[in-house]
Order: sequence, then structure tokens, then C-alpha cells
Amino acid sequence: MGDDSHVFAIAMSASSAARPASIDKLVKRFQRVSDPKRRYEQLLWFAKKLEAFPEAEKTPENKVSGCVSQVYIIAHLEEESLVFQGDSDAQITKGLVALLITALNGLTPDAVVDLSPDFIKDTQLDVSLTPSRANGFYNIFKTMQQKALALMPEG
Repeated sequence: MGDDSHVFAIAMSASSAARPASIDKLVKRFQRVSDPKRRYEQLLWFAKKLEAFPEAEKTPENKVSGCVSQVYIIAHLEEESLVFQGDSDAQITKGLVALLITALNGLTPDAVVDLSPDFIKDTQLDVSLTPSRANGFYNIFKTMQQKALALMPEG
């Protein structure tokens, strides 16, 4: 390995350090896919992996505002880690929900609250999505941050 690759490795680890590994992994996965159609296929794959959402939780308090589709998010703590569940009536949006759940599950509430939404741009999904879906993606993320904030320990 020459000097250039060493500098590159340091730069990569520096940018990754600010972000949880679960998010870095997803960002890299989507960055490898240059074709927008293939990105949609990835989202549909995530949507299929999403575990069933309890019907009883489809309440106004759990609904994501600012989304064209019906989107619901709930969260609870297991020990000190967040566990999110979500659902949507639209498959692409359901894929976005599943992607965010994959990225954020297992993090602490403060890690989620402090997280910058920059990683959404880094996946390059915002380029593939219609403006209303891209906006919905951010709204889902913001809702998940609010749920995390509500679960933060007092102090």
C-alpha cells in the first residue's frame, strides 16, 4: 500500500467515526448502486424484510405527518437501545421506513437525536426519489428522532 491509500483509509475512518456503523454500512450499500431503478429494487427488498406492524398502533400519535402515504412509527427501549417498528401503505415508502429502522435500531436515544440527516443524501436515494418521497424520507427520520427524544432518560 502506498502513502495515498493510507491517507485515504484515515480519511474514510475519520468520516465514518462520526456515524454509527449500521448507517455507514447502509450508505455504502446504496452508494455501490448507481442505477436509480436498482436503488428502488433495494428499497422493495427492505420493505419485504420489515416485520409486521401491530394494527392497534396505527393511531394518530404514531402517524408520520408530512407524508403523502400513510406511515406509522413506534419505538421502545430494550435495555438502553432503541427498537423501532414502522409501516407504510406504499411499498417504496415502506422500504424507506425499513431502511431507517435497519439503520437506527440498536442505537441509544441520544445517538439518534444527535444524528445528522446527511446520511440520507449520502445514500443518494434523495436523487432517485420524487421530491414528495424525499421529503417524506426526512419526515420519517425526524419522527424517529422525536420518538428517540421522548425515550431519553431524564437528567
